[in-house]
Amino acid sequence: MQNNVEEFSKELFTHVGKNISEMEAIVRPSITYWQDAWRRLKQNKIAMLGLIIIILYTIMAIVGPYMTPYDYRTTNPSEADQPPSAKHWFGTDSLGRDLWERTWMGARVSLMIGFVAALLNAFIGVIVGGISGYFGGKVDMVIMRFIDVMYAIPYMIIVILMMVVLGQGIVPLILALVVGGWLGMARLVRGQVLQLKEQEFVLAAKVLGASHARIIFRHLIPNTLGVILVNLTMSVPGAIFSEAFLSFIGLGVVPPQSSWGQLAAYGAQTFRIYPYQLFIPAFFISTTMLSLNLLGDGLRDALDPRLRS
Repeated sequence: MQNNVEEFSKELFTHVGKNISEMEAIVRPSITYWQDAWRRLKQNKIAMLGLIIIILYTIMAIVGPYMTPYDYRTTNPSEADQPPSAKHWFGTDSLGRDLWERTWMGARVSLMIGFVAALLNAFIGVIVGGISGYFGGKVDMVIMRFIDVMYAIPYMIIVILMMVVLGQGIVPLILALVVGGWLGMARLVRGQVLQLKEQEFVLAAKVLGASHARIIFRHLIPNTLGVILVNLTMSVPGAIFSEAFLSFIGLGVVPPQSSWGQLAAYGAQTFRIYPYQLFIPAFFISTTMLSLNLLGDGLRDALDPRLRS
């Protein structure tokens, strides 16, 4: 009976043997944390759509002004307030200036101000937050009380006052956005550093004689980089919106220089008669902010180590 079972089993199953080297091989290729984060970000179609839109707008801000023969500063009253056409793709404004040219020149200003202001805010916030969280004690108390006082003043009030003092222009606008823009990043980094500084790798660095600066900038800050990148991505839309608002109320860039907020301010004056003059800059402001927020959400999920699989 046993022999019949064995013969029957041989007919149904094939013995393939075993290979120790194949059994011990790592099936999944070894990838770094950032490679895995990029892999998971690519799987998020909505976040990738936001990234593609931001890249597209950036490219158009560079090459867009060269696609037409017009100059964004040149006025032509005989062609004022013309609707979009084959000659003027986005139409013209009340002074006869080509809106395609002015839109992409405005994209240069708005995107540059948004990204530069956000990067400066992140840089200052990371340094201040890292020092506050690492040293603690009186240093932490002084820094945090200063941040609390700054938080008590509305951010936009600080920016408007700085613009009144510094005057109009791209550089004064960036400086005004930086004055109070780093507070949130400082608090975020401080909280992360307070959690990390009690870890064993920090104690090991201290035992080996590492300086405070090396521990902060070589051990603590790199371990908060994921949170910093997500917060940075989220802060860029805020900077772009602040620039648009300040330009809208007349405290932004100086004419004839263009920005999306300034174009929206001009379009609002003739909205009922020529609605396209407001819709075009409003569309680009809205889609840029939406794309950056979607990208930030995707980065937050991709950089979360708890979701790594």
